[in-house]
Amino acid sequence: MKRLFYSLFILAASASVLPAAHPNVLFIFSDDHAYQAISAYGHGLNKTPNIDRLADEGMIFERCYVSNSICGPMRAVIQTGKYTHKNGFYHNNNKFDGTQQTFPKLLQKAGYQTAVIGKWHLGSHMAPQGYDYSEVLIGQGPYYNPPMLRDHDGDGVSERVEHVGYTTKVITDLTLKWLEEGRDPDQPFMLMYQHKAPHREWAPGPDYLTMYDDVTFPEPETLFDDYANRASPARNQDMSIEKTMTPRDLKLVPPGNLTPGQLNKWNAAYGPKNKAFEEARLEGKELVRWKYQRYIKDYLRCIASVDDQVGRVLKYLDDKGLAQNTIVIYCSDQGFYLGEHGWFDKRWIYEESLRTPFLIRWPGVIKPGSRNKTDIVSPIDFAETFLEIAGHDIPGDMQGRSLIPILKGKTPTDWRKSFYYRYYEDGGHGVPRHRGVVDGRYKLIHYYEEEIDEWELIDLQRDPNELRSFYNDPEYATIRTTLEKELERLEVELDIPDEDPPASYGGWGSKKPVPLSKEQKALVAAVENEQVFAIQSIKDKAPLKPNCVMKPFTVGAVVTPGDGVVLAQGGGGMGYTLYVKNGVPRFGIRKGGAYLEVKASSPLASAGKTLLTGVLDRDSKMHLLVNNESAASGRGQYLSGLPQDPLSLGEDRSSFVGQYKTTNPFSGTISDIRLYWGEVTEEERGAWAKH
Repeated sequence: MKRLFYSLFILAASASVLPAAHPNVLFIFSDDHAYQAISAYGHGLNKTPNIDRLADEGMIFERCYVSNSICGPMRAVIQTGKYTHKNGFYHNNNKFDGTQQTFPKLLQKAGYQTAVIGKWHLGSHMAPQGYDYSEVLIGQGPYYNPPMLRDHDGDGVSERVEHVGYTTKVITDLTLKWLEEGRDPDQPFMLMYQHKAPHREWAPGPDYLTMYDDVTFPEPETLFDDYANRASPARNQDMSIEKTMTPRDLKLVPPGNLTPGQLNKWNAAYGPKNKAFEEARLEGKELVRWKYQRYIKDYLRCIASVDDQVGRVLKYLDDKGLAQNTIVIYCSDQGFYLGEHGWFDKRWIYEESLRTPFLIRWPGVIKPGSRNKTDIVSPIDFAETFLEIAGHDIPGDMQGRSLIPILKGKTPTDWRKSFYYRYYEDGGHGVPRHRGVVDGRYKLIHYYEEEIDEWELIDLQRDPNELRSFYNDPEYATIRTTLEKELERLEVELDIPDEDPPASYGGWGSKKPVPLSKEQKALVAAVENEQVFAIQSIKDKAPLKPNCVMKPFTVGAVVTPGDGVVLAQGGGGMGYTLYVKNGVPRFGIRKGGAYLEVKASSPLASAGKTLLTGVLDRDSKMHLLVNNESAASGRGQYLSGLPQDPLSLGEDRSSFVGQYKTTNPFSGTISDIRLYWGEVTEEERGAWAKH
């Protein structure tokens, strides 16, 4: 009898550490979290003890590659288990088709309760589909005091809910509330707990504003990359710490939606630091170094708050006895540049944006402390993995594979040895569309737009910082041929179309101008129409970011005599400017750093009002008009990416578009500022000029 009791005791004890048939799944997702900023990856920048728990108690992957390094598209890949060209979400201006097959819908059929809380970023046109509960940010969502859309019962009807507080904590509070009060304890759950942080503009929470003030972080080796020995796109980007960052990125101005208490705390933290910066009058490389320190500290402050909130949720699982039967995943939508190559942001097939962090804990299945250095995995595999966990068949049209064999330490012999990448959002930050194949050591990259059509071949073993292309090196001829064949094979296997479909255009960056209807050609921005006002009042206007990507457009204003910038949008990488120098009006466009300008042959009249108009026409020609008469014309260029700096009126307040070295405030008066999509008719311009 004692022996029987002892045997039963051992069986019961063993059962307590074995996974249940259908464990819960907690999917923790962040936005733009670089693997370099997770201490478990060993880069030494910061400490993330709570995220690191998943590596210590589970498995960490070093080759988790994204298929399209941009926010919304990677989220669509996870929902569907399909590449971008199959799920239809190419760029962040698309709207996700929630009626299509997604893994949460299939999990519901398998008996799971599903919820998504936090950043959705697949459009607000419909509530997230396949979820019994959702409460998601609207678009990007702010770092403070976020309005959210709540569908409390999964019926597809959302209500707007206002929240006060720091968004990272708000999302966590809602997550814990759902775990405690919203879920059915008799059902397994799949909960997507998704942060906005550390997305641009990296606004730290109130408890982290002075963190790292006494730290100087080491600079990346490639902070001052000269972009030599590679194809031209690296040189022509608009995502540099040096040129692209705005005053809001650098915390020289606070977020616009803070409560009085939040603003006081913000100003108390940043005011003295900003004053010291202004007094230092830094230039050149010293200014870049200051920008890098400000950027990396703010970015890591956001990470610290994410890590602390992850700790709260992990503690809840421990305290409630849920940890043993809950798979916990931490991942990001893609990697991010932390000063490497002088950059921030993502998009490229280069390592920092191709690789995303992936850590997973599954008690009783994954050996604690496992580190997978060689298997090529991807978020495209997540849907298939979740379905196998739930005991649901994996649909044949999904394009990833279940990771369960790898998690058990038994990588299949036919596991992928290469991976296909394709980025569609042409022009975002000046990064062109490109495709490529990677195998862990080599990368073959093709910038395939007609006006570029350049190739790179990267050898990570020989050149881990990716500073040189070996594409034309005879020593690599055989490797190049092998990679070209593999690229072709993968495109056939994945059913990649020969040409990018129309749905891939019209986003932030767009290769082709979008046809303009009369409605689209209507006035899109008019500031204080029909009123003359001082420059100071212009400065106070809320920032606008008109999407002038790959479109003909017309901008202008009525001015009285003076010198300086009438209006500008963008900066040193991408943008346009209308300004007056020595009485002579000028219209300039900058793309990828290349600047083109037309200027009038004579100065403005010494008195009275003048209508200045700059036009970029359908043939990419620039025109400058004075009182509706042509003053200059010349070769122009479509803007291939959305200028990062907002529309600036009366001066160029951020990085400078034109050939001037100060903000160049306008000394006259400005009124009736307008921006049209397309070329404005002579009749429309005539009505504009009547002042």
